[in-house]
Amino acid sequence: MSIESASPEPEWKKDPKVFPEGGAAAWLTVAGSSACLFVSFGWVNCVGVFQDYYQLHQLKDYTASEIAWIPSLQIFFMVFMGLFIGKVFDDYGPRPLLIVGTFLHVFGLMMASISEEYYQILLSQAVCSAIGSSMVFYPAFSCVSTWFLAKRGAALGLVAAGSSLGGVIFPIMLIHLIPKIGFGWAMRTCAFMILALLIFAIFTVKSRLEPSKRPFKVLAFVKPLTEPAFILLTAAVFFFYWGMFIPLTFIVVKARAHGMSETLANYLVPILNGASVIGRTVPNALADKLGHYNVMIVMCTATTALILGLWLPASSNLANIIFAAFFGVSSGAGIGLTPALVAKISPLPEIGARTGAAMSISAFAALTGSPIGGQIISVSHGSFQNTIIFGGVSCAIGTALFLATRLMIAGPSTPKM
Repeated sequence: MSIESASPEPEWKKDPKVFPEGGAAAWLTVAGSSACLFVSFGWVNCVGVFQDYYQLHQLKDYTASEIAWIPSLQIFFMVFMGLFIGKVFDDYGPRPLLIVGTFLHVFGLMMASISEEYYQILLSQAVCSAIGSSMVFYPAFSCVSTWFLAKRGAALGLVAAGSSLGGVIFPIMLIHLIPKIGFGWAMRTCAFMILALLIFAIFTVKSRLEPSKRPFKVLAFVKPLTEPAFILLTAAVFFFYWGMFIPLTFIVVKARAHGMSETLANYLVPILNGASVIGRTVPNALADKLGHYNVMIVMCTATTALILGLWLPASSNLANIIFAAFFGVSSGAGIGLTPALVAKISPLPEIGARTGAAMSISAFAALTGSPIGGQIISVSHGSFQNTIIFGGVSCAIGTALFLATRLMIAGPSTPKM
């Protein structure tokens, strides 16, 4: 009697062009990557809480524009580092990045917990912690993209939902812990939670493709910028991010300026991020069926309309709460769908580098948007009107460029794109 032969090796292990679309390793990568987004973009989503807290406490002698450099630099370094992290990921895989990123993120927050001066907070929270966040943010998206194609939008949506959940949990933790145990221990408590989640991610986040070490070539990052579709897509993300981070930074400050209590105003951040769970999962799942660019254009249009049509005239508590909820849903696609849009026009082995290139350029929008908004508030004698218009118009330009990219890639006759 012959011994039954072992099960044949799966086709996806033999051919990189075949995607498994599931399995234990793939879904564990999704879980670990979601944890990475929880502690990276989920933490960054707290910027509204910190903008308001620093204005009232440690940095009360500084202007709104000067304080806004802290969250804007935090977002900038987290996004900009993709230019280099994408290359390291392609060469060495995710684990070295996750280990170093864990150390920098946690160490930076520990240092922020004992910081009192402006430069100390800037270096610890906006530079060290943010660079660590970037090292866990990019491998998360890049690894998941190697396991899924047909289900990529849905998988990336689950990953992006981690950032929304983090954006709910972290602000609530800070709101309740700061009055009870002080700012320092509240920050340290968050840092320990981040450490635990990233240890889980180190052991679960894996790329399906073996790393392929290649010489560093500047052309690997410059070449995509010679492609008209990639240029348009990068410009679209730039302008959309330029406007999108304005509400994230100033939603609490604006609500308090219109008479909302400090406690309720701080809850606008978890309301916004809680609603963005829907915005970062449902649109991604729909995008797999209706087209990633189609869904992105619809969600960006909604974001623009909410900023200019609802947030601009909002003065009551109810109007600000409704805006926070609906903006969370519409703007969630801005983070959740961007990697899928880049992957759509990128060769599989270059997804990491090209995503990093597009996001790094867009990082300058995150760097300058909030300080520009803060400066406009200062010269407008505390009025938020012109800052909101700046944010809304920027999102409108980004939306138009997403539409132009979609038409360039497939034309108007292709319904699913």
